[in-house]
Amino acid sequence: MKPLEGFRIENSDESIYKWNVGIFGPPGTIYEGGYFKARINFPMDYPYSPPQLRFLTEIFHPNIYDNGEVCISILHPAINDVTSGELPSERWNPSQTVRTVLLSVISMLNEPNCTSPANVDASILYRKYKDASEKKKPHTQYAITIRSQVNKSREIADKDGVTIPTTEEDYTIRGKPSASSHHLSLGSSMDIEENSNMFYDDDCVDSDDAFDVSNCSLNAST
Repeated sequence: MKPLEGFRIENSDESIYKWNVGIFGPPGTIYEGGYFKARINFPMDYPYSPPQLRFLTEIFHPNIYDNGEVCISILHPAINDVTSGELPSERWNPSQTVRTVLLSVISMLNEPNCTSPANVDASILYRKYKDASEKKKPHTQYAITIRSQVNKSREIADKDGVTIPTTEEDYTIRGKPSASSHHLSLGSSMDIEENSNMFYDDDCVDSDDAFDVSNCSLNAST
């Protein structure tokens, strides 16, 4: 009911514990013009345990695993794990909301944490991109990869009938939808194409089986 710029949400027909999300690339960043679909899975004991957020659209990023799972501190359980390098205050707590999670993800896109990356290859290429001169940045492998994925994501937006904001004025929401509105933010219908080869498999992998999330971090304040 209080949407913010940069994303759109709708409930999944499968369950109230599954939400479909569309995240728009922020103007003025390498992700500008992008439209990235994701799925939020809420645990049965939410908000006492954090949700999981997984991109369904392919996205190359130091803090996103190959299967699309997002690795940031705010989505990690509030336990005292000294080996993770995270403070308990940086992790999930019941006062966090979907809004704070999505704002952290949008911030993460342009400000990766490469200390303990989820995608090592992306982290290496991002460092080279960051160290490159402004003139050479667009020609780095990292920039080329991201722009390719942004262009693919535009095809998905066109198919969904979604208008991607490319200016700060268009990107910023100026007002709330009516209480009867099914969609809670920018755009129109967002039907996930589970069979598209541009998406990850829709069945989320159990993070405990797939990887150790304690080894990656992003300060929740970023």
